[in-house]
Amino acid sequence: MTTPVRGSVWRAWGRALLGGAVMACALGAGNALGEALARLLGAEGYLRQLLPAALVSALAVPAVLGLRAMRSTRRCPMGLGPRSSAPLGFLRGLAVTASCAALALGAGTALGWVRWSALDPAALASFLVGNALVAVLLEALPEEATLRGYAWASLRDRLGGVISALGTTAVFLLVPAASTVAQTGVSRLVGVAAPPMGLTPAGQDPIAYLVLLSVFGLTLLAARTAPGSAPLWVAIGTHVAFLSVNRVVFEGVQRGAGWSAKVAPAHAAVLELGYLAATAMVFVGARVVSSWVRVWVRVRVRAQRRGPGRPAAATTHSAGVWTGAGPRLVPAGREWPSAVGREWPSAVGREWPSHDRGARIIRRGDV
Repeated sequence: MTTPVRGSVWRAWGRALLGGAVMACALGAGNALGEALARLLGAEGYLRQLLPAALVSALAVPAVLGLRAMRSTRRCPMGLGPRSSAPLGFLRGLAVTASCAALALGAGTALGWVRWSALDPAALASFLVGNALVAVLLEALPEEATLRGYAWASLRDRLGGVISALGTTAVFLLVPAASTVAQTGVSRLVGVAAPPMGLTPAGQDPIAYLVLLSVFGLTLLAARTAPGSAPLWVAIGTHVAFLSVNRVVFEGVQRGAGWSAKVAPAHAAVLELGYLAATAMVFVGARVVSSWVRVWVRVRVRAQRRGPGRPAAATTHSAGVWTGAGPRLVPAGREWPSAVGREWPSAVGREWPSHDRGARIIRRGDV
């Protein structure tokens, strides 16, 4: 394996930052243009949310797919996989994250941290379906394609797994602030209200927000590197599940989700970080088990190719050392002579050959 030259490493970092810039510009421009388009069309309600989301994906996803296709020396795929594998990958991410969230929230309920409101099944189902579509188009699909897809793959082409993961997460932390800058600029051009610029959303504790975003980014990378033919869709499913759970549990009243919970801020942070950590552990464990299975299968295949009754040279060498007979390697294809059916010479009047090559011949009859 050759060590990458410094220039190629810097170019890899540049491509990772480019992926973050594409996401930030698409998010800012899509939100501003979507608001202007909704005003032009007189759209209200759900359509007003869907228009910016569709524009963000339309700007971000084709851009990074084109950038990745332009590289002729790419080694690490983005992870979208074949279209037939996308639904299963998406459902895997959704199921694992939702299950870990249910366990964490169940434990919080048992401890008295979470108090639930009355459930409205119809309203909850309607919210989950509508929120999922907006979440995929506005955040999950474009962010995973630009960051855990393009940016991570660009770093992984040249760098190790840990550095690539930390670098991608650092780029992820820069996107929200950069998107507010882009949205402010485009909003002024199209004449719509611009949000305040800042590193974190208004009203959020900066440290708590950055810690949660870091853990979330690492969890998405664990999902992105999970075994399977479409790992990026696993990350997309994880992303949607996280947004859906948090919007129902912690923002259900404001969003009209049909179900919500009352949780103290400190307990909410513990529960969020807890189920994200559990989700990451499941995906990392799946990857470790998959690696062990591949190694075991490889060893079995090699053993079958070697065939039965033919010990490996290293094993024969070790046996010879233990018995004090020295290293006696058995050439491939040669078997030890069998003692069955061999006629041994009589003890009288016969010549017994010595086991040492070149030794004199002793006649038993003369002794």
